[in-house]
Amino acid sequence: MSEPVRFEQEGPVALITLNQPESRNAISDPAVIDALVGAIERIDADLSVRAAILTGAGTAFSSGGNVKKMNDGGGLADRLPVQTRRHYKGGIQRIPLAFDKLEVPIIAAVNGPAVGAGCDLACMCDIRIAGASARFAESFVKLGIIPGDGGAWLLPRAVGFSKASEMAFTGDAIDAEEALACGLVSRVVPDEELLPAAKALAQRIAANPPHALRMTKRLLREGRQTSLATLLEFSAGLQALAHATADHKEAVAAFLAKRPPEFTGE
Repeated sequence: MSEPVRFEQEGPVALITLNQPESRNAISDPAVIDALVGAIERIDADLSVRAAILTGAGTAFSSGGNVKKMNDGGGLADRLPVQTRRHYKGGIQRIPLAFDKLEVPIIAAVNGPAVGAGCDLACMCDIRIAGASARFAESFVKLGIIPGDGGAWLLPRAVGFSKASEMAFTGDAIDAEEALACGLVSRVVPDEELLPAAKALAQRIAANPPHALRMTKRLLREGRQTSLATLLEFSAGLQALAHATADHKEAVAAFLAKRPPEFTGE
């Protein structure tokens, strides 16, 4: 059996690939959850990783929950509702919490359908690039369930409340061009150019000092849910740390000398 999540690293860029094409990269099974959370925690702990990409093997980004296992109350559901709650908290809900803690910028390279929890998984990433064949659906209502993985928090922050409501209430899919129009993705490229485009963007991000990148991401994340005054106070503290890094001094010296900087992560 293939590993559920494949991890590769090219210099400062990590590539995480959901590797269950036979299930269209469903992410609700415990082995996949453990592997995905483990990969996210791995890149967060490694200062040599300055940017990351998440994509799916085969023709789908992720189908979300494994619908076949939902038959007869299988999968995350249990005959005891209190156990179902525990399954969600100890299972798929670990994924959005791991992404929320991640300080490394991460790009979703959406290579096909991103459905249900798969759509929400894309929203957990900082940047989303879609191949032309990508499709997005917040489709839980079609199965008579609700977004149990944080989609009701994630999707409105990506596309706004009105569009998120439309997607969640209808469960209908939107194509890559509509996703671009509503801000769900920042770019649409031909399918064969998706991974090269994501890698090129990741390299542009990774060219910057790692501590400044991580602190910038943390500020952007915190800015979605805090007051301006609180964010300014937080910014001042992180800026004090940034000013003390060797990379800041190198950036200023390189700028004044009109030469490319050489960042060391110190």
